[in-house]
Amino acid sequence: MIDGRADTLLAVAEQKNFTKAAKLLSLTQPAVSHQINQLEQELEAKLFIRKKGDLLLTPEGEIAVKFAKRFKAMNENMRREIADTKRNIRQLRVGVTHTSESNFMIEVLARCSTENPNLNITIITDTQKNLYDKLGNFELDIAIVEGKNNNPDLNSLLLDTDYLACVVSNNNPLAKQAMVTVGQLKKENLILRGQTSGTRSLFESALESMGESIDTFNVILEVDNVATIKDLIRKDLGVSILARSACLDELRKGKITVLPIENLSMVRDTSIIYHKTFSHIDILQQIASVYQKTARKYHSGESV
Repeated sequence: MIDGRADTLLAVAEQKNFTKAAKLLSLTQPAVSHQINQLEQELEAKLFIRKKGDLLLTPEGEIAVKFAKRFKAMNENMRREIADTKRNIRQLRVGVTHTSESNFMIEVLARCSTENPNLNITIITDTQKNLYDKLGNFELDIAIVEGKNNNPDLNSLLLDTDYLACVVSNNNPLAKQAMVTVGQLKKENLILRGQTSGTRSLFESALESMGESIDTFNVILEVDNVATIKDLIRKDLGVSILARSACLDELRKGKITVLPIENLSMVRDTSIIYHKTFSHIDILQQIASVYQKTARKYHSGESV
């Protein structure tokens, strides 16, 4: 139902070249150029400029691409929902952060899908920023993220409150303490999440609030995969700052030690974020219910 020129626009924006975009779309180069010219005339705006042999988006082009992505996603959503209705199933695309992927959130989603045979869940793991972008472009139905939702176009459902802490090997001398100080952290080899992660941003913001800088710490490695970080910690190759919820299974099994950091408050919410137009509120309520039941088992140390 959408104009095929949206695909052409997205292809040219991705390939930065008419010829490459034409090959990707199985069109001729003149046809691609003609469609872009048509769009520019219709929108009364220049969408691309040529720089060093590449086609780069103008500010107006950036806006056009943003809405083209939305149009394309919404068209696909419409077709998917119509097909799902015919088959009496629901497909749910859920975005999760790397932190949520490493705690029991994936188990919660699996339990929801098992309890509801007509529910098919696809999980996409990405950075928090990218998840918000995908929600904005209707490429996701919901996202499970940490921190506050500042987007007025999106609703949120609070699942839990979590906090960041210092995670160390059981063999590290710090493991014998009740807490760790910032001064002690500076003497350790730090393995941190990537700079675009919400965990890293919260840690650095907390440091800045007390007049400290990440530059004064010995960061030896940056890794986005939380499971990899925990594995390196267990091997006593460094310490890290992670969400406590991402370490519950290892804590229950006595594999690592989690310590609060003196004078650093790094509390944050975990919420389901979704469009105001999202209509399957019953699914959100089910996810929240299963989450609370699973969380109680993990926190109490019961078998899960």
